Amino acid sequence: MLPPMPGPHRVFLVDEAPLMREAVRLWLGRDGRFQVCGEAPDAAEAWDQVARLVPGLVVTELALPGRSGLELIKDLRAHYPQVRVLVFSRCSEHLYAARALRAGARGYVHKRASGEELLAAVCQVMSGRIAVNADLALHLVEELVGVALQEGPEWQNLTDREMEVLRLLGEARTVREIAASLHLSPKTVETHRVNLMRKLRLQSSAELLRFALQVAEEDLTGGQGGGPWKRPHGVAPIGRCPPEPGRPADASGSGDVAC
Repeated sequence: MLPPMPGPHRVFLVDEAPLMREAVRLWLGRDGRFQVCGEAPDAAEAWDQVARLVPGLVVTELALPGRSGLELIKDLRAHYPQVRVLVFSRCSEHLYAARALRAGARGYVHKRASGEELLAAVCQVMSGRIAVNADLALHLVEELVGVALQEGPEWQNLTDREMEVLRLLGEARTVREIAASLHLSPKTVETHRVNLMRKLRLQSSAELLRFALQVAEEDLTGGQGGGPWKRPHGVAPIGRCPPEPGRPADASGSGDVAC
């Protein structure tokens, strides 16, 4: 059992969708140990506000307009190492979690998770632990020892920027739209497309688009869409966290509260 955490912990939310930020704010508000001190729809505004507010935790989406969540995580780690980061994203954790953790995140929760699982992950991160579900933990260990259950290792050689271009291609964005979103020139985006085809051993733009659409399906279904990379199925709850002082235990009498 994790020890009770002093609070309240200041939390900053980063997500393009106002409704999603509101939902997370409401869930965290159920536990008196967490207080949402600010929020932003993109990485640029988040950076400005975090510099001013210096929260204890940033909960961020990876798929953001402009600079990606991965870039934000790297910047936070470099300039504000005391600020912990939890990723709460629609991007497939089996494709992005390892990158996010290497960038400096302390946990990864897919948006198909429940509010209780998200709050439990926040509890774990603020208790000094890495928060991932059991399925993802197994996948990361398998990847670490070189026996990850994907077909072909090519995707692991993609850069973070190439993964971002691939994700936007899967949203049926044009080269000019991708360039505008990532603040790149169309020529640079074309270079990334060529590198993607080479690294993924694809023969045409049509094959690349089909592959990108499969990756997008992975994101939407949480790995249940039969996309281009195999992975273990089934998601276990992230866990439980100790109750807020003065808060009653759950009905099981275990003394823990499913946060």
